[in-house]
Amino acid sequence: MLQNIRDNSRGWIAKTIIGIIVMLMAFTGFEAIVTGTSNRNNAADVNGDKITLDEMNRAVEMQRRQLLQQLGRDFDASLLDEKLLREASLKGLIDRKLLLQAAGDADFAFSQAALDQVILQTPEFQVDGRFDAARFDQVIRQMGYSRLQFRQMLEEEMLIGQLRAGLGASSFVTEQDARAFANLERQTRDFATRTIKADPASVELSDSDVSAYYDEHASEFMSPEQVVLEYVELNKDSFFDQVEVTDEELQPLYQNEIANLAEQRQAAHILIEGDDEAARKKIEEIKARVDAGEDFAALAKEFSQDPGSAADGGDLGYAGRGVYDPAFEDALYALQQGQVSGPVQSEFGWHLIKLLGVQAPEVPSFESLKDKLARDFKTQQVELRFVEATKQLEDAAFEASDLTQPAQDLGLTVKVTEPFGREGGATGITANRQVLQAAFSPEVLEDATNSSAIELDPSTVVVVRVKEHNKPEQLPLEQVADSIRNHLLQERASAAAKAEGEKLLAAIQAGEAEGEGWQVLEAATRSQEGVEPKVLQALFRMPKPAKADEPTFAGVVLNNGDYVLLRLDGVTVPDEALSSEELAMYRNFLASRAGQQDFAALRKQLEAKADIERF
Repeated sequence: MLQNIRDNSRGWIAKTIIGIIVMLMAFTGFEAIVTGTSNRNNAADVNGDKITLDEMNRAVEMQRRQLLQQLGRDFDASLLDEKLLREASLKGLIDRKLLLQAAGDADFAFSQAALDQVILQTPEFQVDGRFDAARFDQVIRQMGYSRLQFRQMLEEEMLIGQLRAGLGASSFVTEQDARAFANLERQTRDFATRTIKADPASVELSDSDVSAYYDEHASEFMSPEQVVLEYVELNKDSFFDQVEVTDEELQPLYQNEIANLAEQRQAAHILIEGDDEAARKKIEEIKARVDAGEDFAALAKEFSQDPGSAADGGDLGYAGRGVYDPAFEDALYALQQGQVSGPVQSEFGWHLIKLLGVQAPEVPSFESLKDKLARDFKTQQVELRFVEATKQLEDAAFEASDLTQPAQDLGLTVKVTEPFGREGGATGITANRQVLQAAFSPEVLEDATNSSAIELDPSTVVVVRVKEHNKPEQLPLEQVADSIRNHLLQERASAAAKAEGEKLLAAIQAGEAEGEGWQVLEAATRSQEGVEPKVLQALFRMPKPAKADEPTFAGVVLNNGDYVLLRLDGVTVPDEALSSEELAMYRNFLASRAGQQDFAALRKQLEAKADIERF
């Protein structure tokens, strides 16, 4: 069928379609085409601010890594739904953009100096307790960021954090509310329970009952729909042995590698904030004391207004170019070791800079890097060949009526799966969500075509087709009679227990009977161990007894079908007064919760008012 479409596309059908397109263009103009072209690199527009496809792809990859980290390395990455992943990532980026716009409208700001300190003091960027530029570059490169991109992302996170903190700080809870909440939280209850067991053995059930249930629920007793797939598998690793590499091909890679090595400089500084005359005079006075022989580190501890480095004598650790403010960096790289600069003005204020040390880059030999470079080179070549082979496989599968010819063209073997249903198999490709979607799609299942190329993981691609399709069939009564019988016994035993329990409860509430066999528990808390959660939930919803000798009653059905009668004898609020620390803790907790609710409400409001377009 698909081949017929391909053939006909060269004939009158194609000309007719082109004619219709031309007519539509005449009616609608070129605006849609221009708009589509201008937005082909964007994922969404939020109040005029674009979210690029690069941003979304980076967000998708980061979310994928976080999920895989949480789920463990044994988790099958193919089970992650790519469409849902992209939708969730785009929604997150839209929310983020709205919050950044709100922070900007509220004039929140985060200085570059404060940003520098966050980076310098982040443990993940440190080696032996000090900032290490190489480590910094390695970490952010693994995250998919350049230095500029990372600083921008970090600044945005800080602005959103300020917005969240601002809302949280504006939330408050009165002392009366905190005390009321504490009294509820610390409240205990004296109660008793009486359990009426659901006893399947006491239920009489005939074969006709089972048969009637089977007839009434016939659609529930069907054999599962199953398919058997044929498939060919293309694996990237199989191309490695086909790639040969020479030293001449590796030399450009080696030169690239050593070109990225940079000198590291250990700086210390004294910062006086401000750009006025008073700040300049202060830094000049300190410079005079340095020139007179006073210790730079001691003066930094005494005068520097950089909270991140003052306690360490102004020591900023080793860093390469691109970390500091340009004026600061230019002055630092003009110094000799041990030399102190004159006053340097940056956007953060006035500095005195001392060069404590220089680390020249160690240039590794070609031989020491040869294996790594060869692997990198082979990886690049294999990637290219894998992409070409994938396209060749997809084209061959599209044109063929089965998988025999595509397999021969690429030297692959046609494999066959075990039968599996729409819920998938336990292992292998039958457990892959994308394979399941393809196998049960109308094109593959009903039209008997080959699927498109499916990526199981970054190194493996398959094409599948249905070999056998076993449609659902009615299961015979004999095969399901036992499961029906067990279900009906439990269901009727539970109904009988509930009916008996409700009858007894009505009698107790009417004062006609109370019964015996109560299990008493005193001073139960909301998180009491050893008590069914459903019992606790019902217990703490019951009204407080009007008098000490007039308990209240209720009933609850447990998950196992048992019916539990509840007798609430009393409610106790602790006599001891809250300490100031406990009261503060409750107020902080309630204020934090209110702040979170305010923040969630703000996000909903921003989204409701926003002009959002997804491309």
